[in-house]
Amino acid sequence: MKPEIFKIEKFCPMRAGMTVSRSAKLVPQNAVSRGNVSVTWFSLGAGTSILPECYDTWVFSLGEAGEGVFRRPDADIMKFGKGDLLAVSPNTLCGVESRSGMLYTEIIMQREIIMNENIKSGEVLRLKELVSYEKDSIVNIDLAKNDAMKMALMAFDEGTGLQPHRAPGNAIVTALEGSAVIGYEGVDYEISEGESFRFEKNGLHSVTAKGRFKMSLILVLD
Repeated sequence: MKPEIFKIEKFCPMRAGMTVSRSAKLVPQNAVSRGNVSVTWFSLGAGTSILPECYDTWVFSLGEAGEGVFRRPDADIMKFGKGDLLAVSPNTLCGVESRSGMLYTEIIMQREIIMNENIKSGEVLRLKELVSYEKDSIVNIDLAKNDAMKMALMAFDEGTGLQPHRAPGNAIVTALEGSAVIGYEGVDYEISEGESFRFEKNGLHSVTAKGRFKMSLILVLD
């Protein structure tokens, strides 16, 4: 993927009467063979659904566009939309459906994970409400992590930013609130709420907030 600001709908658009899944291609091949993690974009066209299924690992869904519901046989319907997070514990049946169309990122992690105590299985949470601003500071919260990947949130107060550095794996950041300038290999890209940017492993990058700014991070490690 060439360096660019993008919306995930560009790569996994909602199609009438169809459900579509597409790998985000963050996972190195050796991680695929170990089965440690997968990152997949799912789009549901209006009136479509995915029947209840379960995995023997944790499954996380991040709302990207549209709205729908997740259903568990033994629980209430969970409304789900853009900017939402849903964590489903191992061996839990869960299905999804949408009347108007929706798009979400599905992240499957191995059972051995360290998870933030604020994340409860089967509860829909607003991502940007899980991290708060601190004056003149950058706040980082790990949502879930293991030796193969990390999901995190960051909140940048006005005037703050990350100096140029390199990450140990492929990553996607998504703006949750406000805007920022991402420097990547000598080129500046402005990112705003609802937009994403991909970093390749060892790509030199920086983040400079334009006012207050919140973002999510999905980082997959070799």
